[in-house]
Formats: sequence, C-alpha cells, structure tokens
Amino acid sequence: MAAVESPLSIPQTNGNGTNGVLHDGPVEPAISFDPILFRTYLLALLPPVVGAALAELEEIFDDDFDERVQRFAGEGGGAIYVVKKRDDAEADDAPPTYSYSLTQHLTYHPSHVTTLAIIKRGAILDPTSPLASQLHILNLFGGDDTPYESLHAVVSSAVKPWFEAFVGARGGGKDGDQKMGIPMTKKKFAELELSLLHLQQNVEIPETHLTIHPAIQRAVEQARSQGSRPNISDVPPKLLGDSTFLNALHGHVNQWIKSIQTVTKLSRDVSSGTASQEINFWLSLERALEGIEAQLRSEEVNMVMDCLRNAKRFHATVSFIADTGLKDATDTVHKYNQLMKDFPLNELLSAPDLDKIQEALILIFGHINRKLKLSPYPIRRALPLVEAISRDFNDQLLRVLTSHRLLYTPYETFERLLTQVMGIFRTWDDHIKEFTNVAREVTRKRSEKFIPIKVLPAHAKMQDRTRYLRDWRKQHEQLAVMTGPTKGLSAVGMEVGGMDMEEEVKEAYEVMKRIDVLDVSVEGSEIWVAAENAYNERVARVENQIIARLRDRLGTARNANEMFRVFSKFNALFVRPKIRGAIQEYQTQLIDSVKEDIKRLHDKFKTQYRFSEAYHMSQMRDLPPISGAIIWARQIDRQLQTYMKRVEDVLGKGWELYAEGQKLQSESAAFRKKLDTRPVYDAWLHDINRRDMGVNGRLFEIVRLRGGGFQLAVNFDPQIITLFKEVRNLLWQNFQVPHAITNMAKDAKRVYPHAVSLMETVRTYGQTLDLVENNKGIEWLVAEYRNEAQRMVSKVGMNIRWDHFVNTFDSTTRYVPSADGRDTRHIQFVREFASVVSVLQDKTNNVIDLFKDIIRAVDELSTCSYTTEAFSDLLGKIQAAIDRLNLEGYANLDHWVAELDQKIEGILLQRLTHIIQVWCAEFDRADDGDRSVLPLRDGTNKRRGDKRVKEEKFLEGHMVLKPIVHEIRIQNQVIFLDPPIEYARHTWITQLHEWIGIVCRLRRIQSSRYEIGLQMQGSGTSETNYTSLLTRFPDATLERPFALIESKVQQLKEYVAKWLQFQSLWDLETEYVFNRLGDSLALWQQLLTEIKKARSTFDTSETQKSFGVCVIDYEQVQARVNAKYDAWQRDILSRFGVKLGNAMKDMHAAILKARNDLEHQSIEGLVGGTRRF
Repeated sequence: MAAVESPLSIPQTNGNGTNGVLHDGPVEPAISFDPILFRTYLLALLPPVVGAALAELEEIFDDDFDERVQRFAGEGGGAIYVVKKRDDAEADDAPPTYSYSLTQHLTYHPSHVTTLAIIKRGAILDPTSPLASQLHILNLFGGDDTPYESLHAVVSSAVKPWFEAFVGARGGGKDGDQKMGIPMTKKKFAELELSLLHLQQNVEIPETHLTIHPAIQRAVEQARSQGSRPNISDVPPKLLGDSTFLNALHGHVNQWIKSIQTVTKLSRDVSSGTASQEINFWLSLERALEGIEAQLRSEEVNMVMDCLRNAKRFHATVSFIADTGLKDATDTVHKYNQLMKDFPLNELLSAPDLDKIQEALILIFGHINRKLKLSPYPIRRALPLVEAISRDFNDQLLRVLTSHRLLYTPYETFERLLTQVMGIFRTWDDHIKEFTNVAREVTRKRSEKFIPIKVLPAHAKMQDRTRYLRDWRKQHEQLAVMTGPTKGLSAVGMEVGGMDMEEEVKEAYEVMKRIDVLDVSVEGSEIWVAAENAYNERVARVENQIIARLRDRLGTARNANEMFRVFSKFNALFVRPKIRGAIQEYQTQLIDSVKEDIKRLHDKFKTQYRFSEAYHMSQMRDLPPISGAIIWARQIDRQLQTYMKRVEDVLGKGWELYAEGQKLQSESAAFRKKLDTRPVYDAWLHDINRRDMGVNGRLFEIVRLRGGGFQLAVNFDPQIITLFKEVRNLLWQNFQVPHAITNMAKDAKRVYPHAVSLMETVRTYGQTLDLVENNKGIEWLVAEYRNEAQRMVSKVGMNIRWDHFVNTFDSTTRYVPSADGRDTRHIQFVREFASVVSVLQDKTNNVIDLFKDIIRAVDELSTCSYTTEAFSDLLGKIQAAIDRLNLEGYANLDHWVAELDQKIEGILLQRLTHIIQVWCAEFDRADDGDRSVLPLRDGTNKRRGDKRVKEEKFLEGHMVLKPIVHEIRIQNQVIFLDPPIEYARHTWITQLHEWIGIVCRLRRIQSSRYEIGLQMQGSGTSETNYTSLLTRFPDATLERPFALIESKVQQLKEYVAKWLQFQSLWDLETEYVFNRLGDSLALWQQLLTEIKKARSTFDTSETQKSFGVCVIDYEQVQARVNAKYDAWQRDILSRFGVKLGNAMKDMHAAILKARNDLEHQSIEGLVGGTRRF
C-alpha cells in the first residue's frame, strides 16, 4: 500500500484549505474527542456500506470501544478498521450469519467478508468539525477470493485517474512536471497497476478438503484407538442399512467429485501474466493433486467406499476415479513439470547486473530447449511462455539499466554498457532461433496441429531504443569532442558567430538528461521526441558554425590529399546529414583522386606476388607461399575497400548512383573479382588432395648423391611443414579447410618440433662430417663420437617411425607419456641424438682448431730458424695441443700422434739432409774463405729459393765452420805440426755433430704424458729424441761429410808431408848423399832439378797455406828451411861443379886422344876398306 499512500498524500494540500491539519496553531489539550460522536457516525455509515443491521452492530460497542476511539482520535492512531466476519454454520443449508468488530490492527482471514478502513486526514480528530471532512473511507473486500481484484480496481479506477486528473487540471507544462517528478510517479502507478493485474491473473489452486461423515470419522478413530485396521465392521450395522446415512455418504462422494474436478479441470491463460505465474501454477497444481491423492488413500475414504459398495451403490463407486479425472490430470501435470521443475527463471529475476542477465538467458533457453524435447508441454503454451520470459527479461533489463543512469555516466562506461546490452540482445536472438527450430521439430514429431512458430518479444521496443540511444550518444560524443578545446573549433565559433559551441552542446545534452530515455511507452516516446527536438534545435546552430569552418578549409585545400586530411579530421561529424550535405560539391575531385589510388593498386597487383617486396618479407616472417599470396591479395582488397569507404564516408551513402561514382564502383567491383583468393585456395586444395602426403615411415632415409655416394637424411617431406603452416594461416584467414587436411596438418604440427630438431641435427651431422673430410688427419680423433652417432642411427633411429610421434600426443597437442615410459623413448632419442651430434660438432670444431695449430707448427718446422730454441718452441706448442687433446679424451690419440710424429720425422729428416748439405758446402769451400763464401751463398740462395732467406741469414751469423789454424814448427831441429791433423778431424766431426744434434736431441712428442702407468711401463723402450733419424737417410747423405773430412785430412797429410820431408835436411849426412849419387852426373842433375822444384814449397812470399776450413801456417819454419836448403843446395852445387869439371876434363882428354888417333889414320885405308859402324 506504500505506492497508494504516496499519491494520496498529494491532494491533502488542497483539501479544505488546510495543510493536512484543522488548525494553524497547536491543539489545546483540554479539548477531547467524544466517542459518542464516532458511535453516531458508525451507526449512520455501516448499515448501508457493509449491509449490517443496527442490532448486529451492537457487538462493536463493547467495553473497550471508548478506549479504542480515543486512541484513534489522538495523534498516535492513523486508521481504524471495521471487520465483517462470517460465522461458521452448523448445518450446510443454514443461512449465513455475520459478526462485526472494531480493531486498529489489520489482519486477513478467508472468513473476513468485508473490511472497512477509516483513515484520518489529519493528525487528530477535531470534535468541532464534521467527521465526514476528516475521514477517508475505503472498502476492502475479502472472502474466499484474493484481495487482488479489489486493490486493482481501487488503483486503476480511482487513485490513478484521480491523480492524472489533478495533474491535468494544474497544467504545469512538461518541464515543470519533469522537475517535480510527476512522470516518474505516473510510471510507478502504472507499475503498481500492472503488478496487481499480474497477481490477479495468478490462478490460485483451491485447497480441497474431503468432507467425512461424523459416524465414519468416529468408527475410524475407534479402530485406531483399539490398534486395529479400520474396516466396515467398525460401523454400526444399523447405519449400513440406513438410507439416510447412505444418502449422506452418496452426497459427500458427489461433493468430492465436484471439488476434485474443480482442481483437475483448472487451467490458466499463459499469455497473461508472467512466466513465474505459469511455472508456479503447474508446480502448485501438482502439489494439490498429490494432496488429493493422499486424501483419497486415507482410511476414511476407503471406509466410505466400502459402505457404498456394501449397499450396492456401485454407480457412486465404480466411476469415481474416472469422474474426477484425477489420473489423467496427474499424469499430464507430472509430464508438464518436467519442464517446470528446476526452471532457472529466478536467475533472471534476481540478476543484479548485465552479465548475470546474459548468463540467465543462456541457462533458461538451454533448459527450455533441452526439456521441451522430453516434456509434452504444448508448443501453443510454450510460445506465450517465452513471450512472458521476454517481458520479465525486459523488466529486469530496464531495472538494471535505470540504476546506472545512462546519460549521466561517462561515455566509456555508457558504450561498455550498451555494447553489453547489444550482446545480450544478440544472445536472445540466437537462442530464439534455436528455440524456434526445437519447437518446429517437436511439433513435427508430436504431429500436433500446425501453428506458426513465432515469438513476439516484449523487449523489441527496448532493443530499438537502446540501439538508437547508442547511435545518438555516439554522434553527440563525436560532436562534443570536435567542439572541445583540443580541436580548436570552439574558438573558431566564437570568432565567427560569437557562440560558444562547447557550452551550447553541453546545454543541449542537459535537455536529454532530464528525461527517462528508457521509457518506451507512448508517453515516454512523446517525451523523448520532444526532448530530441529541443536537442536538435540547439545542435543545429553548432552544425552551422562547423559547416562554415569546414567549407573554408575545403576551399583552401590545394589537392585531394589535403581534402582527405580535412575530411579525416572532421570525419566523425560526417554522420550528421546536415554536415554531409555541405561537402557533396567536392565529389568529382575526390573520385579522381581515388581513381589514381586504385590505378596504383592495379599496378601493384600486376607485378605479381612472387616479384613483390611482400614476398621476401613473407619469407622472412615464415609465411608460406599460398597464405602469403592470399594475405597480399587481401591487403590490396582491404586497401581498395578503404578507398571506397573513404569516398562513402565523405560523400555519403548512394554515391555510386552518380555517373562517375557508378563507373568507379564498377571498376572496383571488377578489380575485386580479380582479387578473389578462392581460386588460389581451391587450386592449393586440389594439389594437396592429389598428393600422397602423410606423417609416416621411418625417421631416416639414405639418399644417393648425384656425384656418387650416399647421405643420411630425415624422412620428412618439407611440404608437410609447409602444409601445416598453410593450414594455420588459412584458418586464421577464415578458410574452411577440410577435416582430413586439418588432421594431417595437426599431425605435422605435433611432430614438427621433433622433425625440425632432427633435420637440424642431421644437417649439423653432415656439415661436421664434411669438416672431417676437409680436414684430413682428424678422423681418428673424432672416430669415437662419430661411431656413437652412427650407432644411434643404425640401432635406434632406423627402427623408429613417425607414427610413434603422432600417437604420443593426444588431440589437444599435449604430450601424454605412458605409464611404463615406452612412449618417451621416441622423444628421448631425438634429444639424445641431438646431444650426441652436438658433442660431435663441438669436439670436431675444437680438434680442427687444435689441428690447425699443430699443422701450422709442423709446417713452421720446415722453415724456422735452425736453432734448438726455435725447434723446441714449435714442438712445445705441438705437445701442448696434444696434451689438451689427451685431457679432452679424444680417442686413438696414440695412433694419431704416432702418425704425426712420422710426419715430423720426415720434416726433420729433410732439415737434417739439408743441413748436412749446407755443412758439406761450407766444409768444401775454396781455400780463400773470405772471397769464396759470398759466391757460395749466392749460389745456394738461387738453388733453394727465397723461402730459405731466413735460413741463410742465420747461417751467415752462426752456422759457419771456423777455419782451424795448424802451425808447422821446428824445435830441436825437428819439424812437426801443431796441433796435429787428428785434432782437425776431431773438431770437424764435433762441429758436424753439433749441427746434427740440434735436431737429433729434440724431445719427441708424446701422447701419454698424462698416463702415469704407461709412462712407467714404456719408459725403457720409447724413444725420447730424434737420434734415430741418422739411420733413416735414404742415400749416402750422412757418409759424405765424413768422406769430405777424410779427404781433407788426406790433403793435409800430403801437404804436411812435404814439409816434413825437409826434416831430412837436418837428418842426412852430406857424405851419405854424395856416396848415393856417386859419379853419375845424371843423378846429380836430377837431384838438382828436384831441389829446385821442391823449393817452391817454402820459397814463396806467403806464410800460410789455406785448405778452406783449415790453414797451415809455416812462417816459423820457412826461413830456417830455406837457409838449410840453401846450404844443401850450395854444397851439392859445389860438389856437382867439381864432379862436372872432372868429367869435362876427362871428356876433353878423351876427345883429344881420339882426335889424335884419327889424325894418324890414313885416308886410303879408310876409303879402300870396308865401312863398319
């Protein structure tokens, strides 16, 4: 009654010229109200109003009457009630009697026929004024029916019309009414009227109480008290044959049938009222029927039926259940309640926000669509039920939105709320479509009479209003932003027209804030239209200012780009028709500009995707070719749409109807046909279906190379990788990829990480093997790691198939290991194989670096300086690298180091050979060392080339054989050589050993310096230096220097022997020589010749004789030998002169004798005689 009391209080200000009280001043306490006045008033009022006789009213005036009246007349009491109550009748056919009471506490009981409410208009009752002007009278009807009808009649026929008449008589105008809240009060009255109407339409299920004859009741109670089951024998026998008793029982049964039929035939109009009324009706009806069935199963009813059957009154018992229709009604209600039970309507009615409303709609329609297939609830009732749900939905949505005060909220909040509301409406529409399909399917299955499946939603007007309100608020916000201080239009407006556009827009918005924007009633729509007209009048002035400024800027634009720049700045305002119409004169210019842009798009498309920059960018972004081409074409298409939309935004809808616009539209449509990506997709789909693609087979395959040989490869088609990338991108592009291809792509995607890992691992493995092949000499070192990788491929990898990887993952692409871990071995193999190959790669790269350092050092052995330090430094580097290889655990290091040692031996052997040759050349040089060294060096450089320059420079400084000086001395008349020739031999051999020892004494490289046990075991047998190289010369290289030494020693001996011959000058006796020569002049002459010849040995100006690496100094003995020689030569010459003189004399004497003999001979004897000679 709160809603009723509020409007009733308004006319009190205009009742009798008072303000709700009878006196301006305070009431005097001396004046009291006489209860006799109120008694007289009641006796005159009640007989015609409540239909009571004066005698019946006497019970009102009891002992407490005066006290109650005084309490009512005072300030505390507000109302007093006269209750007319119907008395219980002992006999059914007795006339009704009534009793009356006066109370200040209002109660309700079905026996209350009428309740008369007497309400004070003022605070107290004035005994000096008539009571008729101080009291309100309101008749509240009761009885068996609910009070909803009377309350609805009071509100709709009296209170609401009276209030509307009062408001209409005032004529305050709409603005005044809005300020006073009159429209809201009217709305509350309408809501109250509608609520009372709904309550009135609620069909109350009457309670059925089966009347039991007192004799039957006593018999049952007696049997119960005795602890036995009641039966017909408990009824007195005389009553069983008493027709009066049987007629009474028969009458009671007929009353039962009527009472039960009242319930079983009960129904309601589902199109009126709310959905909760329909749901509660069927649930209450089921409870009522269950209660009736419980009563029919009672022992009293069974005994009544037994009595009637005993009296042969079968017409009352046989058709009892059929006449009531209880079974059919119970079955029907039970089936209907399959839909009504657990109906989630309360979630909607109690939803506090929009999210809960949307969730409630989903729950409600999910329940209806599911249960409607099970329950035989008629479709002709389901359609009005859904409409009733729509009314509840509309009321709840209105309640939630009203609480937000939409126009007072910030635009972001408003947009969020309205977007959410639009989503709720879309949810309703989607579920209504599903409900319609379910209803049609159910109708067809039930073979029901055809009815049009159509739901008229009660929220349609609300949906239209919210959509319109959202667009209107968006346009207003765009206008408010454009006229705000950041856009600079407000200042422009002040300069041009002297109007503050920002303030004007705010004032226009204030007009809309005063109304209820969600009121979709007739009156509410009229108020909305009037407010919108007032808003548009204010906004029109602002639009005129904006149009003037916009035309100024467009007029000063130099080209189309500047126009579009202006349009982009004011684009938010082009939704307003007035502003849109002001810029249509620029249509031709803009169309020409768009034509040029479209022409550039044509040129871009004609270059083809494969030759565009986008193709290379797509490859960098890992976009497959087909998806890249589709995205590229769609980008062009979107750009084309942007150009078309730009023109439409600027020129408005219908721009294509113009001649130029129509041509531009046709060209763009033709171009868009060329940009259709569907043929590209279809061609790709056909190609994929034609191929036999799948993720199966072994992990690895052996590929034959073109140049011969074989190579390990991953048995995974790269097209599979491209396939799942294509499918992923095509799905993003909203293409419907067939299920089979999608599954294939999913399989590929599942194994893709492992396939890529394997491919990368195999590629790394191949590159590593190529590195090993390109770096000859490291095969032995990495053989263990290489064998491990090959073992994994041969023993494990060749037995695993791709199918295992596909089956290892479930449909959600989530790894599912098995309980025993067998499935994990496939994944484990990929990881272990990658780890093994990674170790192989790291070890190979590491050993290559060390190997290069070793080879570089080995190569430098052949070109470094021929010194112990240079050789030792290089061998130390090599040994350090070998030690590192040993520490890192490379296999076959002993064998590899042995081969490396052989290579080093070969280089050192060459160096030994060369150094021996150099030594021989140095040893075998000419006698004059200073003059002959340089020609020897030049010749050597020419023979060995420029790479020996460093060696030669070193030889010049250090590797030179110093000449040994031997002195021929005479002491005690004995000639001897100091030092002796054996010293020269020893010196030369020592120098040769020093040159050779530079190499031979070098410490050999070792592979097991970190192997203590091996060192101890092999210390006695392994060589620690390169002395054994001396036994490996292929020719007589090592023999030559010793031969040269012996040859040089022999030369020295021969030369020194000549000097030593002069020892005989002192040892020989003169007479002995003379005796040996005798008188033979020839011997004497020969001796003199030999003496002359031997004199050249010491008879020179030089004091020494050079043999290259050896010098014989004979300065000390030269003079003494010469003097001795001269003495010998004089003696021999003098003695030879004597001998020669004597011989000459003898010869002269002989010649003279012969002459004389000849002269004595005659000629005749000579002539005549025989000549003999």
